[in-house]
Amino acid sequence: KMSLQYSKKLMKHFKNPKFVKKLKNPDAVGEVGNIKCGDILRLELKIDPKTRKIKDIGFQTFGCPAALASSDVVCEIAKGKTLKEAEKINKDDIIKKLGGMPPIKIHCSILGIEALRKAIKNYEGKGER
Repeated sequence: KMSLQYSKKLMKHFKNPKFVKKLKNPDAVGEVGNIKCGDILRLELKIDPKTRKIKDIGFQTFGCPAALASSDVVCEIAKGKTLKEAEKINKDDIIKKLGGMPPIKIHCSILGIEALRKAIKNYEGKGER
């Protein structure tokens, strides 16, 4: 049986995520799912139209500890950033902030980033490509 070594930081985000919430009338929504591992994520943004900064951000997820913790960190990093800055967040930022992650769980760290990028595209009216 393979034991997954989750870092203390990852477990902290998993047990006490700050951004698991539904926003009232979000300006943008990004939804992604990974059928293979059953993780589903919905991320919502409130955006200041003047500054294009992310005023508030929240997510709901159905997934493993790594997916939940990474999504929480994505929100933490993205909050207060402009859309352009938020688009640049990558998986290394997330993994670093979580103090590492088991290699087989790295795909979970990408979910939050994908949902964030989708939400930004959605806000900018580009929709699906």
